[in-house]
Order: sequence, then structure tokens, then C-alpha cells
Amino acid sequence: MSTLSVPLPAHLEEIIVRLVNSGFAETKAEVVRKAITRLAEEEAVNVVLLSQKEAREGKVLTGDLRKLVKALS
Repeated sequence: MSTLSVPLPAHLEEIIVRLVNSGFAETKAEVVRKAITRLAEEEAVNVVLLSQKEAREGKVLTGDLRKLVKALS
């Protein structure tokens, strides 16, 4: 595991401390790890939702994958 030093404004550190004090996590580092994990999960959900929207709008690729790759290259 690596260590990353990130300056935070006071209001964000207060939120992190409050989350530790409330039992959300045992340490400030754990709060940050959980936040990053949730952000990554949210981004993955957004990609799926966008893909579904594009599919409903007919914005999908169909056909031979090799030909599609060549056409897009």
C-alpha cells in the first residue's frame, strides 16, 4: 500500500473527523479510502446508465467486431 499526502481545506477535514467520530470508519485514512471506492463505484454506474441511454437512442454498434475495429481505427 502506498501513502499519498493531500492537502485538504479545513471544512473537508472537519467532515472526515466527524465521520470517524460517528463510527463510519475507524481512521481518517479509512474514510478517504471508502470515499474513493464509492466515487469509483458511482462512476461505473454512470457508465452503465449512459450506455443504456445510448442503446435506447439507437446509438449502438452492431456487426462484425473486426470490421468495426478497422472502421474506427
